[in-house]
Amino acid sequence: MAPRSQRRSGGTRTPSRRKHGRARDQEGIIPQLARASREVENAVQRGNLTRQGHVRFQVVALLVREERTRVKADTTMSEGHRSEQLQRLDGIAIILAKTATQEPALFELLGEDAVVSEAAKAMRVEMLEAAGIEVPEEEEAEPEAAPVEQRRVVPRSVISRQLANPFLTQDFSAAEREAALRARPRRLESWELIGPLLTSFERAAGGATAVMQLPDPSSLRLPGVHLMRHQAEVVAAAAAGHRTFLLADEPGLGKTAQALLAAQAADAYPLLAVVPNVVKANWAHEAELWTPQRAVTVVHGDGDGIDGFADIMVVNYDILDRHAGWLGDLGFRSMVVDEAHFIKNKTSLRSRNVLTLSKKIRARIARPLLMALTGTPLINDIEDFRAIWEFLGWINPNAPGVDLMLALEETGLTPADPGFYPAARQSVIDLGIVRRRKVDVAADIPARRIADLPVELDGALGRSIRDAERELTKRLVSRYDSALAARTSGVVVEGIDHELVRRVAGWEREDTASTDENVFAMMRRIGQAKAGLAADYAAQLARSVGKVVFFARHVDVMDIAEATFAERGIGYASIRGDQTPKVRQRNIESFLQDPDTAVAVCSLVAAGVGLNLQVASNVVLAELSWTDAEQTQAIDRVHRIGQDEPVTAWRIIASQTIDTKIAELIDSKAGLAARALDGSDEEVASSADLQLEALVALLTAALTPSGESSA
Repeated sequence: MAPRSQRRSGGTRTPSRRKHGRARDQEGIIPQLARASREVENAVQRGNLTRQGHVRFQVVALLVREERTRVKADTTMSEGHRSEQLQRLDGIAIILAKTATQEPALFELLGEDAVVSEAAKAMRVEMLEAAGIEVPEEEEAEPEAAPVEQRRVVPRSVISRQLANPFLTQDFSAAEREAALRARPRRLESWELIGPLLTSFERAAGGATAVMQLPDPSSLRLPGVHLMRHQAEVVAAAAAGHRTFLLADEPGLGKTAQALLAAQAADAYPLLAVVPNVVKANWAHEAELWTPQRAVTVVHGDGDGIDGFADIMVVNYDILDRHAGWLGDLGFRSMVVDEAHFIKNKTSLRSRNVLTLSKKIRARIARPLLMALTGTPLINDIEDFRAIWEFLGWINPNAPGVDLMLALEETGLTPADPGFYPAARQSVIDLGIVRRRKVDVAADIPARRIADLPVELDGALGRSIRDAERELTKRLVSRYDSALAARTSGVVVEGIDHELVRRVAGWEREDTASTDENVFAMMRRIGQAKAGLAADYAAQLARSVGKVVFFARHVDVMDIAEATFAERGIGYASIRGDQTPKVRQRNIESFLQDPDTAVAVCSLVAAGVGLNLQVASNVVLAELSWTDAEQTQAIDRVHRIGQDEPVTAWRIIASQTIDTKIAELIDSKAGLAARALDGSDEEVASSADLQLEALVALLTAALTPSGESSA
C-alpha cells in the first residue's frame, strides 16, 4: 500500500498508471473484479463459501456498480471503448447473478441498503489500489486482522430468560432407543444405506404420492379453530405423538397453520421457526391468528427488542448465524424450517446453522417436534433430500438414524433383495412425509381464494415511507384541530366529529391532488418497496408449483420483478400496455406453451381483462388494486373456464403501512359491486373514493384514544 503522501486527496476516484505502464483497460479494476467474481463462483460450486467469500461478493458488486457509473459519465472515453467496458461489466454482473442463484443468501448483499462491513470497506480499498487506482484518504478503511464468522449476539431479554431457568432437564430416552437398536440383530450394519434409501424414491415410487398414514381427525378438538380436513390430519398426527414431518403440501394448502397447531397439539414450546425473510412477518401474523394464546416474537438484526420469554420465535435464514449460539441453548422443544429446500446445499452456511441447531435440540430433547415445510422438496435431484432428512434426524451424515435403522431392520431385507427398495421407501415415508396437491384436496378448499402475505419494508426506503405516512397523519390532525378551533357555530360534538373528519380528508385530497404527497404517490412508493419481495415469493412459487401470474400496477415495479426473475434464472413473459399486438401475443403464447416460461409479469391495467392464463393456478398481486372489481378481473385471468385446480391469489401487503388499511377498505367494498349488479342503487366505489376513505381511516385512527375502536 502506498504511503498517504503519495495519494491524491479529493472525493472522486482517478486512474493512475501501473508500474509497467499498462493501460487501465488491460490491467485496471475490471480484471480484478472478474478474477474475484470467479473465485466466489468456484467457492459456491465447491460448497465451501466462507464469510470472506461473502465479503468479496459484496465488494465486487459494489465496485461493478461504481465502475459502471464512472464509465457512463466519462466524457473522454470513445463510444466504442465505453461499450466494450460496459459489456465486460455486464459479464461480471451475470457471473454474480448466477452465483447468487446457487447461494440465495448472497442476494441480501446486493441491495442498495445492504450494510457494508469494515472488512468489506478494507477489501474495497485493497482491490482499488491493486488495480492502480488512488483512493482518497477519507475513503480508506483500516484493515481487519482476519475475516471471521459473523459476530454472535445474545439479546438482553434472552439472558434474562436463561437466568430465570438455568437448568434444563436432559432427556435420556434417546440413549434407551440406541440400546434397543444394539440389542437387536444388525444385518444391515455393514451395508451402505444412504444411497439405496435415496434411490428407493426414484426406483420404487410406482406413481404413488408419498404420504404417511394419517389419523382420522374427527376426534380432534380445537375450540374456536376451523381447519380443513387435510390440515387437521397432520395436527391429529402430532397430537397422537408423531414428532417428525416433511410437510411438502403445495403452496396454498396452509402449511404454516398446520405447523403452528401441531406445536400446540404436541405442547412443544418454545417453538423456533426458521423462515425466509420474505415470509417472516407473515409467520408472526399467522401465529397470532392460529395460536393467539401463545406469545410470538420476531428476531430482527441483533435481536434488540425481542421478547426472550416468548413461546414462538421467528428468525430468518440470513441472520441465523448471528443468533445460532443462544438459539441452540434456549431449550426449544420444537423447530420448524420453512421453505426447507433452502438448506439443500449441506455445505452452505445456512444449512450448517440449521443442522447444528437441530442436532443440539435433539441432543437435549429425545423426541422434539421437527417439521420441514416445502412445496419443493426436490430442486435438482434426489440428493436434495439429504439435508432435510438430516435436519429431521432420519439420517446421520453417513448412516440412517436410530428410528429409520430399526424400521429397516424390521423389514428383514437388504439392498441385495429386490423388495428392499419399496420397503425402504415406505419406511422413510412412515417417518413423516406428507405431500398433498391442490387437486388432491380440492373438496377441502374453495375454488378461488385470496391469501394475504404481510411483508416488512426494511432499509431506507421502508423508513422513508413510514416517515411520510407519519407526516401525512400529523398534517391531517393539524387540519382537524385548526378547523375545530375556527368553528363559530357553537356546535359541540362528543368525541370525534366524523363529519368534520370527512371534510378534512376531502380538503387534503384536493390540495395534494397534483403533488407527490397524496395517497396514490405513497402507494406507488410502497409498491416499489414491495417489488423485490413480491418477485422473490413468486420465484419460490414458480419453483414449487410451476407457472405463476404476477400482477403489478406500475411499470417500475414490473421492471424490478423482471430483473429479479432474470437474476434467479427464471423464465418470464412480459405483458404490458406499451407493446404491439404482435409482441403481446408472442409473450402470451410463450407463457401458455413454453415450459421454461414460468412467470407472466402482467400490468393490472393492460392485462387485467381479455386474457386466458389458466395454465397457472397461482397469482401474485404485488400491488393493491384500487377497487375490488379490478382485483377480481386480474384473478379471473386464471380462475376461468378450463381451470381444473383451485386458484390462490397471493396479495402482498406491506405491514405497518397504509397498505394494510387500503386492503381492508378494498375488502369492505367487495360486496358492493355484487349488490350494484343485483339492482341496488348504491354506486360502485371509484379509486378517488378509496383514497378519501384511506385518509378518513388515517385521521380517525390518529384521533382515536389508545385502546378504543374507531367509530
